[in-house]
Amino acid sequence: MSSALLLIDVQASFPQRPYWNPQELGRWPEAQRELIDLAKASGIPLVRIFHLAPGSGGAFDPDQGFVKPLPGFDDPADATFYKTAHNAFTDTGLDRWLRGRGITTLWISGIRTEQCCETTARVGSDLGYDVVFVAEATLTFSMSRAGRVFSAAEIRERTELVLDGRFARVVPVSALHKERCELA
Repeated sequence: MSSALLLIDVQASFPQRPYWNPQELGRWPEAQRELIDLAKASGIPLVRIFHLAPGSGGAFDPDQGFVKPLPGFDDPADATFYKTAHNAFTDTGLDRWLRGRGITTLWISGIRTEQCCETTARVGSDLGYDVVFVAEATLTFSMSRAGRVFSAAEIRERTELVLDGRFARVVPVSALHKERCELA
């Protein structure tokens, strides 16, 4: 079983968005860093995914200069893919790259838990990958609908509920540390 870490949308575009709130980062920076370091120490390829919105004039438009690693997460990647869809597979060549290297397991992490991370997990599962969703290494922000505010924690909990046992195995970084030690 060969794995790859997908680092989804951990890019400088997000601090430019109005919903970016450093108070809502919680433990995400530490968990994301720990996961990247674990992958590197385990020889697991780091696959960086960037979201693009060409011609939009916004934070995801490459011409604006924010489609680059979020400071502190600029580790060298084994491969980089650019997407315009919510998932990391559509029109990117990611599936071909993974299969060409015999990768069967995906560690999902990055920014936005319920959007690009969850969508990538679902598509990856449908494509036959063993998906490991590292929820604490995904980040999202509060959202509101019909006058109700949903906290980032509630959104993450909902994502874990709908993915776990159906599309992915939801685990903390510590479980991956344990698995890597047992395989060594």
